[in-house]
Amino acid sequence: MKRTLSTKFKLTLWFTGFLAVLAAVCLGLILVINSHVARTEAFNILSLTVRGNIPNVSANQDRLVLKPEFEFYSNNVYMLIYNKNKALISGQAPPSFPVDAALENGVTKFVPDGESGFYVLDFWIPSGWDDGFWLRGVLNSPDGSQAIHTILAIFSFILPFFILTAAIGGYLIVKKALAPISYITETAESIGEGRDLTRRIGIPKGSDLEVVRLSSAFDHMFERLEQAFEAEKQFTSDASHELRTPTAVILAQCSYAKKHGDTIEDYQEAIEVIDRQAKKMSFLIERLLDLTRLDLGTQKVSREAFDLSAMTAELCEEQDQGGRGISLAADIEPGIVLEGDPFLISRVIVNLLENARKYGKENGHIWARLSAEGGYAVLEVKDDGIGIDPEHIDKIWQRFYQVNPSRKGNSGLGLGLSMVWQIVSLHKGTVKVKSEPGKGSCFTVSLPLHSAS
Repeated sequence: MKRTLSTKFKLTLWFTGFLAVLAAVCLGLILVINSHVARTEAFNILSLTVRGNIPNVSANQDRLVLKPEFEFYSNNVYMLIYNKNKALISGQAPPSFPVDAALENGVTKFVPDGESGFYVLDFWIPSGWDDGFWLRGVLNSPDGSQAIHTILAIFSFILPFFILTAAIGGYLIVKKALAPISYITETAESIGEGRDLTRRIGIPKGSDLEVVRLSSAFDHMFERLEQAFEAEKQFTSDASHELRTPTAVILAQCSYAKKHGDTIEDYQEAIEVIDRQAKKMSFLIERLLDLTRLDLGTQKVSREAFDLSAMTAELCEEQDQGGRGISLAADIEPGIVLEGDPFLISRVIVNLLENARKYGKENGHIWARLSAEGGYAVLEVKDDGIGIDPEHIDKIWQRFYQVNPSRKGNSGLGLGLSMVWQIVSLHKGTVKVKSEPGKGSCFTVSLPLHSAS
């Protein structure tokens, strides 16, 4: 298996290599600048020295006249005088200088000589119409080798220390910068190995923004995974618990029909029982799946504006079938517009009305009221039934919880109010209940109105 370098080592190597290249470039620039500065300084010294001696040279009846101020050697510059025929007549050239080098008026040039050379500047000093002298200044080219050796010696001493320090510092910086990533990785692996999805990474505030965002993304992922696993466990537990009874009934009816089914009526009765239990199982599974989808957030929620008043009036009319002799009275304010999922909101209304009818008293009453109050649509469903004891109020939103389990014949699955609570929460609303045993209950749902209402 091919081993790859760690990110810390790669970043440190790149950082160190970049600094080494940068140091080499700086060294080259220093050497170039040093050479250029030395050459420029030599040109300036040569020019000033030669120009300063021009006034000290003159001619008298074709004879050269030098003033006492004239210096043949000054500032390391050798002064040479040539006649008009370019023959040296005065001054001593430096060793190895070619005295017959071409003369050019006012031109500074380099005359090579082996490994080194000379800088030369010539001026023509006229005397009469066609006579005069050449004044030449000669300067040894500066020997930059000593300066170069000095610079290289300094760099060879400082550069390794500088690069080593930079490498160590870069590694520590990279290590510190990547430490939260390592912590996130270790925590994620620990959570995966221990299957403890309740743990969170929890990078403290004040850390790098990118690290905090990464940590938050992982925490959100773990939260979603935990929610999915809990929903799966809940679904499995609920299904296994609630399907046990109808499954047992179906098996018992099948066994009974096999042993004692002597007539068509016996088989028909068994089939009817099996049909009822199968429908109950199908209804239960559908409700459990709906709740699981709401738990996981996979239930598609459409957001559209709809007339809640018209929907509530229609549902109240459909639910007013007079079951158990209970009458339904509706007081609905017209023109209330809500933004949300019409199907889910209709489930809320239907579940509350069915709950009121199931737990209402015989020949009792149900009152449904819809109004707009303070930017909210407020739906109240009130009955005069058995009511709820105070110790049960906080438990009625739980799945399969029934206030009066003895009323099996008329009670539901215990999922309606749980679904109501989830749907209302999904729409950023609230649901409350007020109840008094023996006098009835009042459920109040508040949902944000559509902005155009």
